[in-house]
Amino acid sequence: MDTMQLYHRAQDDFDTVLATVPSDRWAAPSACTEWTVRDVAGHAVWGQRQLRAWALGEDYPEHSGAPGSPHPAALAGDDPLTTWRAAREASLAALTPETLGHTTTLPGLGEVPIAGIVSLLTTDLVAHAWDIGHALGTVVRLHPDTIAAAFDWARAHAVRRPGFFGPELTPPAGADEQTRLLAFLGRAAWQPVAA
Repeated sequence: MDTMQLYHRAQDDFDTVLATVPSDRWAAPSACTEWTVRDVAGHAVWGQRQLRAWALGEDYPEHSGAPGSPHPAALAGDDPLTTWRAAREASLAALTPETLGHTTTLPGLGEVPIAGIVSLLTTDLVAHAWDIGHALGTVVRLHPDTIAAAFDWARAHAVRRPGFFGPELTPPAGADEQTRLLAFLGRAAWQPVAA
């Protein structure tokens, strides 16, 4: 699968999980330290809007959804699923063969082509789809192709500092690829949801 096919699949998986969030669970704590489920949704919305701006060479001055932001929930609005879908649609419309070749500069990563940011966001959406599902106590099984792509990207580029990825964890013996990826990203998928 190519970069955009993998990205579409990661977006679809995130959308599927987001669509299962009951109206009374948006304030539930997520696997992301200090973020609720609504915060994770707001961060994902921010990622779509920021990607669109980078692809079009525009400035996107909103920073409240960036990695490590204290309260990105506001970006999710009153209806996080609808807000996410609108941001996703606008972002995808901006991703053309031409704009995927544009570059931007990211702290910690340097100059990156937009196609590289798409790969980063594939990893981000894989992790956050699981974060939301885990917060709800549901089993989230993500597509093996996106797991493999996310793991490849993470091994080469993972930034380990507060607000990004946590310290690598050691998964249980015999863990599957999804569990190993999540452990690499600092998520203990084998532990129950914190009360």
